Amino acid sequence: MPVQNPYAEYQKNKILTASPAELTLMLYDGAIKFCNIAIMAIDQKDMEKAHVNIMKTQRIIEEFRNTLDRKYPVSEDFDRIYVYVLRRLFEANINKDKKALEEVNEHLRSLRDTWKEVMKRCNKA
Repeated sequence: MPVQNPYAEYQKNKILTASPAELTLMLYDGAIKFCNIAIMAIDQKDMEKAHVNIMKTQRIIEEFRNTLDRKYPVSEDFDRIYVYVLRRLFEANINKDKKALEEVNEHLRSLRDTWKEVMKRCNKA
């Protein structure tokens, strides 16, 4: 019987036992990670790797858009942010524009940090 990779098992269990709020935080972290990888790939002139990681970031943002609860007015604000970020990712991918990716990363970090604060406040309630 092959030995399981303990780290992979840990990651799998972490995802399977996470709350919806924790999963959202993980997705923000993933989008930031993939965006950073794309930036480094552009620096290294590895355009295929940049493309793959920009697309991963886009898929996460698209998932955020698709799961917005439209019954809340704030969802429209988030949708506008996500549409803007997706447009910048598209432009970054076409032009392999590192500055556009850095801008996207700033927005993603801000969204993630806001989400962390919301989680913290909800846990205090």
